[in-house]
Amino acid sequence: MSDQERLVRFKLLGQEYTFYTGASEEEMDEVLVLVRKMIEENVSGMPGTLPASRVAVMACLNLASKFMKLKRDFEEYKVATDGRINSINKQLEDLLSLAGKPSNL
Repeated sequence: MSDQERLVRFKLLGQEYTFYTGASEEEMDEVLVLVRKMIEENVSGMPGTLPASRVAVMACLNLASKFMKLKRDFEEYKVATDGRINSINKQLEDLLSLAGKPSNL
């Protein structure tokens, strides 16, 4: 354990979990809110009680699905941004090359 890590305790689905992390308290609060939200999404609408392991797996699958969508969206964003940057660079090169030529007036 590094000097930066601290102990985090939280309850989820009636069980207490404890671990060490170097994440800030604010970051951990955001993570735990997201985890609880994912768990609630997977529990709501399902009849009866589900084993915690099934709920956890479903939440992980949903989270992985959202991550993959974000990853694809980011890759598309990078490609589009690279295209715009290349277009702007070409326009600038064209303008600079025209500025360097003597006019035929």
